[in-house]
Amino acid sequence: MGFPIMETLKFWLQDHPTIVSFRWSPALSWGSTWFFLISAISFYVTAAVTLHLILRFLGRRRPVPLGPIPAIHNLAMSVTSLTIFTGMLLSAKAELRDTRWLWRRTRTTPFEWFLCFPLGIRPSGRVFFWSYAFYLSRFLHMLRTFFIVLRHRKLSFFRLFNHSILLVMSFLWLEFTQSFQVLAILFSTAVNTAVYGYRLWVEIGLPVRNFWFTVDCQMVLLCCNLVCHFGVLLLHYLRGGCNGIGAWLFNSLLNVAILMLFLRSYVNEFWRRNLNNPTSYSSSKDYSPKHAKLNGF
Repeated sequence: MGFPIMETLKFWLQDHPTIVSFRWSPALSWGSTWFFLISAISFYVTAAVTLHLILRFLGRRRPVPLGPIPAIHNLAMSVTSLTIFTGMLLSAKAELRDTRWLWRRTRTTPFEWFLCFPLGIRPSGRVFFWSYAFYLSRFLHMLRTFFIVLRHRKLSFFRLFNHSILLVMSFLWLEFTQSFQVLAILFSTAVNTAVYGYRLWVEIGLPVRNFWFTVDCQMVLLCCNLVCHFGVLLLHYLRGGCNGIGAWLFNSLLNVAILMLFLRSYVNEFWRRNLNNPTSYSSSKDYSPKHAKLNGF
């Protein structure tokens, strides 16, 4: 019974004609133009700031009741992330299988392919379909900002900046066929599946609310990305170049900046909580206390 199920899963996540024939282009892919990207970010920032100012103008202190909407959003994000993770993993395996002849010819290992795309590669095929799905999922991710504003009347500059940058980075992966994106998506979706699953668990009223779970996941993700960036740089010089290295350099600088800011916020929050109450945990469903603004989830 397990064999037909696995074959069905592979068809829908790996061998479906839409996945195999995918090609990133302004004519075929929704949201694939620079104008759309800039417009979407502008609308996101304007809408979030406007909502925040309206609530402050009205002087509303109580949280706006959202009912089951946050729980549905957490479920959607967790399922979407798990689907993208599984699809990307199966598709990467299939791409490695189908291009095995190339590895022998160029003396490249599959691990090197995960970190360093060969020069001249085009954004088409299975893995780039799931990269596109990840790009689209960033819009769903942005909705969380509005839930936080409605519930807690908090809107930090970094939250707007971080969510906008995540959208830009996922766009650049496709636009410039950037190296390392396969591993980055696998890391991000694995962590998002756990984090949003945990938030769903808490949202529906089940026990244990631990702020540090989401923060620790964010730190692990940032550290893994940083380590892999060093691998990309090493392969770029040893293998004669990696595709999309300009976009990779831009994303690397953003990742370092985010990691440094996050570490500073993490340390400050750690000491504040231990000084006030060594056994305290956050009881907020937002999981983003006042001094932990760098939670990128």
